[in-house]
Amino acid sequence: MALIAPHGASDLRPLIVDNARRTELEAEALALPSLIMSSAAAANAVMMGAGYFTPLTGYMNRADTLSVAEHMTTTDGLFWPVPVVNLSEQCPVQAGQRLALTDPNREGHPLLAVMTVDAVETLTDDDVATILDKVFRTDDPEHPGVAAFTAQGRTLISGPIEVLNYSYFEEDFPETFRTAMAIRAEISERGWERVVAFQTRNPMHRAHEELCRMALEDLSADGVLIHMLLGKLKPGDIPADVRDASIRKMVDLYFPPNTVMVTGYGFDMLYAGPREAVLHAVFRQNAGCTHLIVGRDHAGVGSYYGGFDAQTIFDDEVPDGALTLEVYRADHTAFSKKLSRVVMMRDAPDHSPEDFVLLSGTKVREMLGQGIAPPPEFSRPEVAEILMAYYQEIDGTAA
Repeated sequence: MALIAPHGASDLRPLIVDNARRTELEAEALALPSLIMSSAAAANAVMMGAGYFTPLTGYMNRADTLSVAEHMTTTDGLFWPVPVVNLSEQCPVQAGQRLALTDPNREGHPLLAVMTVDAVETLTDDDVATILDKVFRTDDPEHPGVAAFTAQGRTLISGPIEVLNYSYFEEDFPETFRTAMAIRAEISERGWERVVAFQTRNPMHRAHEELCRMALEDLSADGVLIHMLLGKLKPGDIPADVRDASIRKMVDLYFPPNTVMVTGYGFDMLYAGPREAVLHAVFRQNAGCTHLIVGRDHAGVGSYYGGFDAQTIFDDEVPDGALTLEVYRADHTAFSKKLSRVVMMRDAPDHSPEDFVLLSGTKVREMLGQGIAPPPEFSRPEVAEILMAYYQEIDGTAA
């Protein structure tokens, strides 16, 4: 059986070039004006290069940016939930010219992509207000996604790109970073057909582990793709290498063979809640997944979004047929003292909060920093050991 079709295309359309074309572009770029991109624009280039943003061919212009922000469709009717833009303080070229795009996240700012500039436009105050309202549902400068977006500048540089490499992701995370092409190939090799994706930017505790297991069973899926974000997060979040080590330990010890793939993708977190959940669905479909787990406050931050906004957006704003992938809706999961197992809290209406093992993120961070493992009902001891070592190291450095 063929894998699920990519979004908006019959085949993946990665913008990464082959070795011969890379050599040509490197030579051409020596004579081109260059621009050091923002981290967000560089992450967009990586996602387009890796096939995750199929069928996009480059950065969106002002009309498409506003259409996607307001209606989740481009001007030619492609469903897309979040603007994919290259914003800067200025642009060294005019429309019709070629531009070398260099990497802000690697020493020496090496070449990342080359673009043909179709348009150089300026976002107005009203444009920015619309984007913030529709995509982030707030204009609060303390919101990390809003802060990152507004810091990039107002000059919108659009046009098709050719991508030369995957920035630092392939070098820093050789065992984990995978393109959409590579994930599809491995899914086929494993003989999987129904694949459920689990998005994470955090370590996985017992509740997350059991949620993946519930989805596997409820959907009669062949496997789970644990797909972790490897790019920039907000201060205080656990770095990708620590998350990776703890997740792999959990999978190795507690899941049967050939039921879980642990991989990662190169993107900066938007913290855009509902809109980002839809983007997650788009690029998990491109990676070959048939389902995406969407839980409480998926891709959220603070109290900017309602607990289930990232689920209801699929009912209220995503048109029928816009996506082939289906959403697996999850409630908050926790260990039930009454039942001696992890359950979705909605499935235990007779429980009070005292019947669950519930720990705040702050409390867990405090315990780990003190070398105290959370209860085994909350976190696997082998996972806690990795996290304790990390927190004790940074706390020791800070001291």
